[in-house]
Amino acid sequence: MDVEKYLSRIGLVAPVEPSLEALRSVHTCHLLSVPFEDLTVHSGGRVQLDLPLLYDKIVNKRRGGFCFENNGLFSWLLVKLGFQVTLLSGQVKSLKTGRYGPPFDHLILMVSLEGRRWLCDVGFGVPGFSLPLSLETSGPQEQGHRVYRIRKDMDMHFLEWQQEENRGADGDWREIYKFTLEPRCLEDFAEMCQYHQSSPCSIFFCKSLCTILKPGGRLTYIGHKLITTTFPSEGTGSVTETTTRELKEDEIPVVLAEEFEIVLNSPLIPKDETITPPPVMY
Repeated sequence: MDVEKYLSRIGLVAPVEPSLEALRSVHTCHLLSVPFEDLTVHSGGRVQLDLPLLYDKIVNKRRGGFCFENNGLFSWLLVKLGFQVTLLSGQVKSLKTGRYGPPFDHLILMVSLEGRRWLCDVGFGVPGFSLPLSLETSGPQEQGHRVYRIRKDMDMHFLEWQQEENRGADGDWREIYKFTLEPRCLEDFAEMCQYHQSSPCSIFFCKSLCTILKPGGRLTYIGHKLITTTFPSEGTGSVTETTTRELKEDEIPVVLAEEFEIVLNSPLIPKDETITPPPVMY
């Protein structure tokens, strides 16, 4: 496992000294280079939370992964770069049920730097933030056309956003996931890693997906669809634009190779099934 090769994978060519500027740079570059995807699950493989295996997949084979993979390996990189990193357990709020996933549903990172704490997450999909968020404030934190905040209620923290809008502090805040600051280790997430590969209550079991942040937007593959999202800018106006292209079976490997630089070792079985509500609600 080589730090410089990892940095090269995400478009950084020199070792980084631990600073807020470096943390912001490596976080954004990771999101622009490493897809959030579950294609292993839908091409006959199984994800194992073993760092050398994750390194081989993400760095050597130039793949991506879901939160346990991307954030798990990213935590190793940050530690090697001299950052103080704590693994945290998150619970994602379901848009369908309005309830939260089980404990260890989501792996996120806290970086302590110069007396301040930052939330990092390079293993989430469309609502994800591109730059580390400060854990020292509950106020709005703007990122481009979006705005986030981290609301605290006793020991629980709630990551919230206003979707693709920014209506200020009094806008319509929606919860993305909740988490505590209790330190965890990668092995704590092994059971939920298996759950997400085998449960009809998990999006990763029900849908073959791959998404990556792009300068000015996002590209998402799911099932037999390719979704292109363009963020608001001076050139496009103040509205987020989305286009969807239906894909034929034989087009999918080509799209994955050309758009996401992903070439699978085994055939992909495209999947886009309805997620079953879990029997236990949180």
